[in-house]
Amino acid sequence: MSTLTTREARIRRHRRVRSKVAGTAERPRLAVFRSNRGISAQLVDDESGRTLAASAWTGLPKSFKGNKTAQAAEVGKRLAASASKAGVEACVFDRAGYLYHGRVKALAEAAREGGLKF
Repeated sequence: MSTLTTREARIRRHRRVRSKVAGTAERPRLAVFRSNRGISAQLVDDESGRTLAASAWTGLPKSFKGNKTAQAAEVGKRLAASASKAGVEACVFDRAGYLYHGRVKALAEAAREGGLKF
């Protein structure tokens, strides 16, 4: 019996979640991508295949100071602000197979504080 690598296990979890979670125009999918250097998130309407709002660590100012968890929280706040401009108030959370702790949790909680409901 072969064992899964960390990446293969995440991809398997992601496929399982995506079979059940889909975004609509009223409740888009909040898709998270986490890399070693940063984090990004976007609100996706899967029915029309459009991104309604997005935010990433590359959009933070150069003067931003903090660790990657603080960076993720700032991305969540900015995503919530751009979502409210786009008229989105509720979404479904797609953690993309990442475990719900650390940076993913920080982004989700900051987005909730910013006004997104999920």
